Amino acid sequence: MITSTIPAAKAFEAIVNPNNLIPGALLSVLKSAEVVEDITSSEGNQEKTVKHKVETLDIENFTYCYSITMANALGITLEKITYEVKITASPEGGSVCKNTSKYFAQNDANITVEKIMFVKEKAIELFQAIEAYLVANPHD
Repeated sequence: MITSTIPAAKAFEAIVNPNNLIPGALLSVLKSAEVVEDITSSEGNQEKTVKHKVETLDIENFTYCYSITMANALGITLEKITYEVKITASPEGGSVCKNTSKYFAQNDANITVEKIMFVKEKAIELFQAIEAYLVANPHD
């Protein structure tokens, strides 16, 4: 769970449609992005290419489910990671982001706690980059 000062609707929009934020918010972690194509990370970032697949999208209830189906972080042990994101309004006017991750192993591979923590840290890093940009640029 991540809490933010960003209102729920704006946080959800930023997560679901990050293409509008990539030039300002995500260039510290991404080099470029194209819809339904590859995302190439900036130099020094371990992740070079990531492919996402949208599983479900509920705009009214601020829920979004997507899978990462190709990424260096998956390695040879993971087939995919599915994220179920739910954003709710906080009493202070900000938002609370709850994220449930499901890991799908390839060929009965063992998924380590270290692997899960690595992927979780990358997801938090991405959310924090979006949040920092929205705080600094409230009209975007």
